[in-house]
Amino acid sequence: MNHAIRCTDLVKTYPGKPPVEAVRGINFSVEVGECYGVLGPNGAGKTTTIEILEGLLAATSGTAEVLSMNWKNNATAIRERIGVSLQETQLSERQSVGETLSLFRSFYNSGISPDEALARVSLQEKEGAWIETLSGGQKQRLAVATALVGDPELIFLDEPTTGLDPSSRRELWEIIENFKANGKTVLITTHYMEEAERLCDRVAIFDAGKIIAEGTPKELIRSIGAEHVIEFSIEQKHLTLDLSLLQSLPTVERVDHDQANYHITVSEPHIVLPALINCLAKQQITLASLSTRHASLEDVFVNLTGRHLIQRDD
Repeated sequence: MNHAIRCTDLVKTYPGKPPVEAVRGINFSVEVGECYGVLGPNGAGKTTTIEILEGLLAATSGTAEVLSMNWKNNATAIRERIGVSLQETQLSERQSVGETLSLFRSFYNSGISPDEALARVSLQEKEGAWIETLSGGQKQRLAVATALVGDPELIFLDEPTTGLDPSSRRELWEIIENFKANGKTVLITTHYMEEAERLCDRVAIFDAGKIIAEGTPKELIRSIGAEHVIEFSIEQKHLTLDLSLLQSLPTVERVDHDQANYHITVSEPHIVLPALINCLAKQQITLASLSTRHASLEDVFVNLTGRHLIQRDD
């Protein structure tokens, strides 16, 4: 099997009293031509892992191979063949878009022209504009263009759509999909479950420095035993429902209570909904809200850890 990335027993420990184990024996591989997603809450070890793969950090132990090479012996060769787009790329505000891409193109022995890089991210009309005049979405597309201008085989994208409006986010998704369609490899970190489910062939869920689950999005969602979630709240805020009563309803796999909201993972919502409404009515409890949706990778994380991937406000 041809791998673009391979991590074996990867460990990163920061000195301290006590030492901080940021990465605790990570093992995973990414195939050439694959889009691989890394998910996890802040502090899970995903950024440290990615920075080791990007050559920004040295591992404490274990191995990290990028395009069948390691950073100790092949740093220059790796840099020529990868692209990196950080979550926040600080570019000179008083340079034009074209000047910026020409500068980044000069870092590589070979690659595509700045004009072609602009075309790939649909920024041709902004070639002469100063960066300070760009919108947030345009700046993110330019950051991706700086990663593409060396015509990399593998691109690292760290939270590339954070803070973008839905339209800008979809534009970046199309750029990533086009890159992958040319046989290139993508490693992406994201907090957006819809993004991971649309873009990624496989995902790894990180928690406390380890990978706690790995597979295709569909495989991971099926692993929780149900593919639908019913969410509801009740008018009587002072009451807390008996979760075991909800668990006893037909086709219910799991019940969670998050502040004032209840989440029921079920396999057949059309059977559970009448039973739920009847159950609440018998107890003279009034629904304040009710919705149904397909289960997501967020539900997988809750099922594995009892916590939400994205911490919610109180």
